[in-house]
Amino acid sequence: MTTLVEKESSSPTIVKVEGLSKSFGKLKAVDGVSFEITEGEIFGFLGPNGAGKSTTIKMLTTLLTPSSGRATVCGYDLINDARNVRGSVGVVPQEYTADEDMTGRENILLCADLYGIARSDSKPHTEELLKLVELQDAADRKVSTYSGGMRRRLELAAGLINYPRLLFLDEPTLGLDVQTRAAVWKYIRTLKEEYRMTLFLTTHYLEEADSLCDRIAIIDHGHIIRIGSPEELKSSIGGDVIVVGVKEPTPDISSDIAKISLVKDVKKTDNTYRIKAEMGEEASPQIMDLIRSKGLHVVKISLTKPTLDEAYLEYTGRSLREEEANRMAMMSQRWTMARARS
Repeated sequence: MTTLVEKESSSPTIVKVEGLSKSFGKLKAVDGVSFEITEGEIFGFLGPNGAGKSTTIKMLTTLLTPSSGRATVCGYDLINDARNVRGSVGVVPQEYTADEDMTGRENILLCADLYGIARSDSKPHTEELLKLVELQDAADRKVSTYSGGMRRRLELAAGLINYPRLLFLDEPTLGLDVQTRAAVWKYIRTLKEEYRMTLFLTTHYLEEADSLCDRIAIIDHGHIIRIGSPEELKSSIGGDVIVVGVKEPTPDISSDIAKISLVKDVKKTDNTYRIKAEMGEEASPQIMDLIRSKGLHVVKISLTKPTLDEAYLEYTGRSLREEEANRMAMMSQRWTMARARS
Protein backbone atom coordinates (compact mmCIF):
# COMPACT_ATOMS: atom_id res chain seq x y z
CA MET A 1 0.00 0.00 0.00
CA THR A 2 1.33 3.45 -0.89
CA THR A 3 2.07 6.01 1.77
CA LEU A 4 2.16 9.77 1.53
CA VAL A 5 5.73 10.17 2.76
CA GLU A 6 9.00 8.33 2.44
CA LYS A 7 9.80 7.57 6.06
CA GLU A 8 13.59 7.33 5.92
CA SER A 9 15.90 10.35 6.04
CA SER A 10 19.67 10.59 6.19
CA SER A 11 19.51 13.71 8.37
CA PRO A 12 17.13 15.19 10.94
CA THR A 13 17.52 18.54 9.19
CA ILE A 14 15.36 18.65 6.07
CA VAL A 15 15.83 22.35 5.22
CA LYS A 16 18.92 24.46 5.86
CA VAL A 17 18.90 28.11 4.82
CA GLU A 18 21.93 30.40 5.10
CA GLY A 19 21.77 34.12 4.35
CA LEU A 20 19.05 33.80 1.72
CA SER A 21 18.04 37.09 0.07
CA LYS A 22 15.85 38.22 -2.80
CA SER A 23 15.76 41.69 -4.33
CA PHE A 24 13.43 43.15 -6.92
CA GLY A 25 15.29 46.19 -8.12
CA LYS A 26 15.81 48.42 -5.08
CA LEU A 27 13.26 46.46 -3.03
CA LYS A 28 14.79 43.76 -0.80
CA ALA A 29 11.87 41.42 -0.18
CA VAL A 30 13.94 38.88 1.79
CA ASP A 31 17.10 40.03 3.51
CA GLY A 32 19.63 37.42 4.62
CA VAL A 33 17.34 34.94 6.38
CA SER A 34 18.86 31.85 8.00
CA PHE A 35 17.03 28.94 9.64
CA GLU A 36 16.75 25.17 9.76
CA ILE A 37 13.72 22.88 9.69
CA THR A 38 13.83 19.49 11.40
CA GLU A 39 12.22 16.51 9.72
CA GLY A 40 8.73 15.80 11.06
CA GLU A 41 7.99 19.26 12.47
CA ILE A 42 5.56 21.98 11.46
CA PHE A 43 7.65 25.11 11.01
CA GLY A 44 5.87 28.44 10.68
CA PHE A 45 6.59 31.86 9.25
CA LEU A 46 4.47 34.42 11.14
CA GLY A 47 4.20 37.94 9.79
CA PRO A 48 2.00 40.43 7.94
CA ASN A 49 1.50 40.66 4.21
CA GLY A 50 4.68 41.90 2.55
CA ALA A 51 6.96 40.49 5.25
CA GLY A 52 8.72 38.14 2.82
CA LYS A 53 6.90 34.89 3.61
CA SER A 54 5.69 33.98 0.11
CA THR A 55 8.95 35.13 -1.50
CA THR A 56 10.89 32.76 0.76
CA ILE A 57 8.63 29.84 -0.20
CA LYS A 58 8.98 30.66 -3.88
CA MET A 59 12.76 30.56 -3.55
CA LEU A 60 12.75 27.28 -1.61
CA THR A 61 10.47 25.68 -4.21
CA THR A 62 12.70 26.94 -7.10
CA LEU A 63 10.08 29.34 -8.50
CA LEU A 64 12.39 32.29 -7.79
CA THR A 65 16.18 32.40 -7.99
CA PRO A 66 17.77 33.85 -4.83
CA SER A 67 19.80 37.04 -5.19
CA SER A 68 22.28 35.69 -2.64
CA GLY A 69 22.70 33.03 0.01
CA ARG A 70 22.29 29.29 -0.21
CA ALA A 71 19.92 26.55 0.90
CA THR A 72 19.48 22.80 0.85
CA VAL A 73 16.01 21.27 0.68
CA CYS A 74 15.53 17.55 1.34
CA GLY A 75 19.30 17.18 1.01
CA TYR A 76 19.47 18.84 -2.41
CA ASP A 77 21.17 22.13 -3.23
CA LEU A 78 18.57 24.73 -4.15
CA ILE A 79 20.46 26.05 -7.18
CA ASN A 80 22.50 23.13 -8.45
CA ASP A 81 19.92 20.39 -7.94
CA ALA A 82 16.63 22.22 -8.48
CA ARG A 83 15.02 19.29 -10.31
CA ASN A 84 15.38 16.99 -7.31
CA VAL A 85 14.17 19.75 -4.99
CA ARG A 86 10.97 20.04 -7.03
CA GLY A 87 10.48 16.29 -7.00
CA SER A 88 10.82 16.10 -3.21
CA VAL A 89 8.39 18.84 -2.17
CA GLY A 90 4.73 19.63 -2.48
CA VAL A 91 3.26 23.13 -2.60
CA VAL A 92 -0.14 24.51 -1.68
CA PRO A 93 -0.02 28.15 -2.86
CA GLN A 94 -2.19 31.05 -1.69
CA GLU A 95 -3.97 31.25 -5.03
CA TYR A 96 -6.40 28.64 -6.28
CA THR A 97 -4.71 26.90 -9.22
CA ALA A 98 -7.19 24.13 -10.10
CA ASP A 99 -8.81 24.16 -13.54
CA GLU A 100 -12.47 25.03 -12.93
CA ASP A 101 -13.64 23.20 -16.07
CA MET A 102 -12.17 19.91 -14.84
CA THR A 103 -13.36 17.69 -12.02
CA GLY A 104 -11.55 17.39 -8.74
CA ARG A 105 -10.25 13.93 -9.65
CA GLU A 106 -9.05 15.14 -13.06
CA ASN A 107 -7.15 18.01 -11.49
CA ILE A 108 -5.23 15.72 -9.14
CA LEU A 109 -4.45 13.26 -11.94
CA LEU A 110 -3.21 16.14 -14.11
CA CYS A 111 -0.77 17.14 -11.35
CA ALA A 112 0.43 13.52 -11.21
CA ASP A 113 0.97 13.54 -14.98
CA LEU A 114 3.06 16.70 -14.69
CA TYR A 115 5.28 14.92 -12.15
CA GLY A 116 5.60 11.96 -14.53
CA ILE A 117 3.83 9.57 -12.17
CA ALA A 118 2.40 6.51 -13.91
CA ARG A 119 -1.38 6.22 -13.93
CA SER A 120 -1.10 2.78 -12.33
CA ASP A 121 0.24 4.62 -9.28
CA SER A 122 -1.53 7.96 -9.50
CA LYS A 123 -5.07 6.59 -9.80
CA PRO A 124 -5.13 4.68 -6.48
CA HIS A 125 -3.15 7.46 -4.82
CA THR A 126 -5.68 10.03 -6.03
CA GLU A 127 -8.46 8.02 -4.40
CA GLU A 128 -6.46 7.92 -1.16
CA LEU A 129 -6.03 11.69 -1.25
CA LEU A 130 -9.66 12.39 -2.08
CA LYS A 131 -10.61 10.33 0.96
CA LEU A 132 -8.06 12.13 3.13
CA VAL A 133 -9.57 15.55 2.36
CA GLU A 134 -13.14 14.22 2.30
CA LEU A 135 -13.84 15.06 -1.34
CA GLN A 136 -14.61 11.57 -2.61
CA ASP A 137 -18.32 12.36 -3.01
CA ALA A 138 -17.51 15.50 -5.05
CA ALA A 139 -14.59 14.01 -7.01
CA ASP A 140 -16.46 13.93 -10.33
CA ARG A 141 -17.98 17.39 -10.06
CA LYS A 142 -16.43 20.33 -11.88
CA VAL A 143 -14.32 22.53 -9.63
CA SER A 144 -16.46 25.52 -10.66
CA THR A 145 -19.15 24.05 -8.38
CA TYR A 146 -16.85 23.79 -5.34
CA SER A 147 -17.02 26.10 -2.35
CA GLY A 148 -13.92 27.96 -1.17
CA GLY A 149 -13.24 25.35 1.49
CA MET A 150 -13.57 22.49 -0.99
CA ARG A 151 -11.17 24.20 -3.37
CA ARG A 152 -8.62 24.63 -0.59
CA ARG A 153 -8.91 20.94 0.29
CA LEU A 154 -8.46 20.04 -3.38
CA GLU A 155 -5.30 22.17 -3.53
CA LEU A 156 -4.02 20.29 -0.48
CA ALA A 157 -4.66 16.92 -2.13
CA ALA A 158 -2.95 18.05 -5.34
CA GLY A 159 0.09 19.17 -3.35
CA LEU A 160 0.43 15.64 -1.94
CA ILE A 161 0.22 13.68 -5.21
CA ASN A 162 4.00 13.25 -5.59
CA TYR A 163 4.52 11.77 -2.09
CA PRO A 164 6.45 14.84 -0.87
CA ARG A 165 8.80 14.64 2.07
CA LEU A 166 8.17 18.33 2.69
CA LEU A 167 4.94 20.23 2.10
CA PHE A 168 4.86 24.01 1.74
CA LEU A 169 1.59 25.67 2.78
CA ASP A 170 1.42 29.36 1.87
CA GLU A 171 -1.38 31.00 3.88
CA PRO A 172 -3.47 27.80 3.65
CA THR A 173 -6.58 29.23 5.32
CA LEU A 174 -6.52 32.76 3.90
CA GLY A 175 -10.07 34.02 3.40
CA LEU A 176 -11.76 30.90 4.82
CA ASP A 177 -14.48 31.04 7.46
CA VAL A 178 -13.72 29.80 10.98
CA GLN A 179 -15.37 26.40 10.51
CA THR A 180 -13.56 25.64 7.25
CA ARG A 181 -10.29 26.88 8.72
CA ALA A 182 -10.66 24.40 11.58
CA ALA A 183 -11.22 21.60 9.06
CA VAL A 184 -8.00 22.49 7.20
CA TRP A 185 -6.15 22.51 10.54
CA LYS A 186 -7.40 18.94 11.10
CA TYR A 187 -5.92 17.77 7.78
CA ILE A 188 -2.61 19.47 8.57
CA ARG A 189 -2.40 17.72 11.93
CA THR A 190 -3.21 14.41 10.26
CA LEU A 191 -0.28 14.82 7.86
CA LYS A 192 2.09 15.39 10.76
CA GLU A 193 0.75 12.86 13.24
CA GLU A 194 -0.26 9.96 11.00
CA TYR A 195 2.10 10.39 8.05
CA ARG A 196 5.03 12.05 9.85
CA MET A 197 5.24 14.70 7.16
CA THR A 198 7.33 17.86 7.50
CA LEU A 199 5.36 21.05 6.84
CA PHE A 200 6.44 24.64 6.27
CA LEU A 201 3.51 26.94 6.97
CA THR A 202 3.24 30.68 6.38
CA THR A 203 0.46 32.60 8.09
CA HIS A 204 -0.54 35.93 9.56
CA TYR A 205 -3.17 34.28 11.77
CA LEU A 206 -1.89 34.15 15.34
CA GLU A 207 -4.21 31.33 16.40
CA GLU A 208 -3.12 29.25 13.43
CA ALA A 209 0.58 29.58 14.25
CA ASP A 210 -0.03 28.96 17.97
CA SER A 211 -2.21 25.91 17.37
CA LEU A 212 -0.27 24.15 14.62
CA CYS A 213 3.41 25.05 14.70
CA ASP A 214 6.17 23.31 16.63
CA ARG A 215 8.42 26.31 15.98
CA ILE A 216 7.74 29.76 14.60
CA ALA A 217 9.93 32.34 12.93
CA ILE A 218 8.66 35.91 13.34
CA ILE A 219 9.47 37.64 10.06
CA ASP A 220 9.11 41.36 9.33
CA HIS A 221 10.37 43.47 6.43
CA GLY A 222 12.31 40.51 5.06
CA HIS A 223 14.18 39.83 8.31
CA ILE A 224 13.73 36.96 10.76
CA ILE A 225 13.39 38.63 14.13
CA ARG A 226 13.10 35.61 16.41
CA ILE A 227 12.66 31.81 16.20
CA GLY A 228 11.20 29.57 18.89
CA SER A 229 8.29 27.40 19.92
CA PRO A 230 5.00 29.22 20.60
CA GLU A 231 5.59 28.83 24.33
CA GLU A 232 9.19 30.05 24.08
CA LEU A 233 8.11 33.14 22.16
CA LYS A 234 5.34 33.93 24.61
CA SER A 235 7.47 33.37 27.69
CA SER A 236 10.28 35.49 26.22
CA ILE A 237 8.16 38.57 26.86
CA GLY A 238 9.19 38.22 30.47
CA GLY A 239 5.90 38.38 32.32
CA ASP A 240 2.32 39.64 32.17
CA VAL A 241 1.56 42.78 30.20
CA ILE A 242 -0.28 45.66 31.87
CA VAL A 243 -1.45 48.55 29.68
CA VAL A 244 -2.48 51.72 31.51
CA GLY A 245 -3.91 54.79 29.81
CA VAL A 246 -3.87 58.10 31.67
CA LYS A 247 -5.64 61.36 30.97
CA GLU A 248 -2.56 63.58 31.27
CA PRO A 249 0.38 63.32 28.82
CA THR A 250 2.81 64.64 31.45
CA PRO A 251 4.63 64.08 33.69
CA ASP A 252 6.29 60.86 32.52
CA ILE A 253 6.41 58.58 35.57
CA SER A 254 7.99 55.57 33.84
CA SER A 255 11.00 55.64 36.15
CA ASP A 256 8.74 55.63 39.21
CA ILE A 257 6.71 52.66 37.90
CA ALA A 258 9.93 50.79 37.15
CA LYS A 259 10.88 50.95 40.85
CA ILE A 260 7.93 48.73 41.82
CA SER A 261 9.44 45.35 42.74
CA LEU A 262 7.29 43.21 40.43
CA VAL A 263 7.76 45.49 37.40
CA LYS A 264 10.36 44.35 34.85
CA ASP A 265 9.98 46.93 32.07
CA VAL A 266 8.05 50.11 31.27
CA LYS A 267 7.47 51.82 27.93
CA LYS A 268 5.42 54.97 27.41
CA THR A 269 3.75 55.99 24.16
CA ASP A 270 1.69 59.18 24.22
CA ASN A 271 -0.65 58.76 27.22
CA THR A 272 -0.23 55.00 27.54
CA TYR A 273 2.17 52.95 29.66
CA ARG A 274 2.97 49.38 28.57
CA ILE A 275 4.31 47.54 31.60
CA LYS A 276 5.79 44.04 31.85
CA ALA A 277 5.45 42.57 35.32
CA GLU A 278 5.64 39.34 37.25
CA MET A 279 2.30 38.36 38.81
CA GLY A 280 0.34 41.07 37.05
CA GLU A 281 -2.66 40.66 39.34
CA GLU A 282 -0.53 41.77 42.30
CA ALA A 283 1.41 44.46 40.44
CA SER A 284 -1.66 46.20 38.98
CA PRO A 285 -3.02 47.65 42.26
CA GLN A 286 0.45 48.94 43.16
CA ILE A 287 0.77 50.63 39.79
CA MET A 288 -2.70 52.18 40.11
CA ASP A 289 -1.88 53.54 43.58
CA LEU A 290 1.36 55.06 42.31
CA ILE A 291 -0.29 56.75 39.34
CA ARG A 292 -3.00 58.26 41.50
CA SER A 293 -0.42 59.44 44.04
CA LYS A 294 1.17 61.48 41.24
CA GLY A 295 -2.12 63.27 40.59
CA LEU A 296 -2.80 61.45 37.31
CA HIS A 297 -6.15 60.01 36.25
CA VAL A 298 -6.40 56.47 34.88
CA VAL A 299 -8.78 56.20 31.90
CA LYS A 300 -8.14 52.55 31.01
CA ILE A 301 -6.25 49.53 32.27
CA SER A 302 -5.85 46.00 30.92
CA LEU A 303 -3.95 42.92 32.02
CA THR A 304 -3.05 40.16 29.56
CA LYS A 305 -1.08 36.98 29.86
CA PRO A 306 1.68 36.50 27.27
CA THR A 307 0.30 35.87 23.76
CA LEU A 308 1.87 35.54 20.33
CA ASP A 309 0.52 38.97 19.47
CA GLU A 310 2.31 40.39 22.51
CA ALA A 311 5.48 38.60 21.39
CA TYR A 312 5.09 40.04 17.89
CA LEU A 313 4.55 43.49 19.39
CA GLU A 314 7.61 43.05 21.60
CA TYR A 315 9.91 42.22 18.69
CA THR A 316 8.50 44.42 15.91
CA GLY A 317 6.88 47.31 17.76
CA ARG A 318 3.52 46.63 16.09
CA SER A 319 0.50 44.46 16.82
CA LEU A 320 -0.21 41.82 14.20
CA ARG A 321 -3.90 41.90 15.12
CA GLU A 322 -4.07 45.63 14.42
CA GLU A 323 -2.28 45.18 11.08
CA GLU A 324 -4.71 42.44 10.07
CA ALA A 325 -7.70 44.56 11.12
CA ASN A 326 -6.39 47.46 9.04
CA ARG A 327 -5.79 45.15 6.08
CA MET A 328 -9.32 43.71 6.29
CA ALA A 329 -10.80 47.23 6.51
CA MET A 330 -8.88 48.23 3.38
CA MET A 331 -10.06 45.12 1.53
CA SER A 332 -13.65 45.82 2.59
CA GLN A 333 -13.39 49.37 1.21
CA ARG A 334 -12.04 48.03 -2.09
CA TRP A 335 -14.88 45.52 -2.37
CA THR A 336 -17.43 48.25 -1.62
CA MET A 337 -15.94 50.52 -4.29
CA ALA A 338 -15.83 47.67 -6.78
CA ARG A 339 -19.53 46.88 -6.21
CA ALA A 340 -20.40 50.57 -6.54
CA ARG A 341 -18.71 50.74 -9.95
CA SER A 342 -20.43 47.61 -11.26
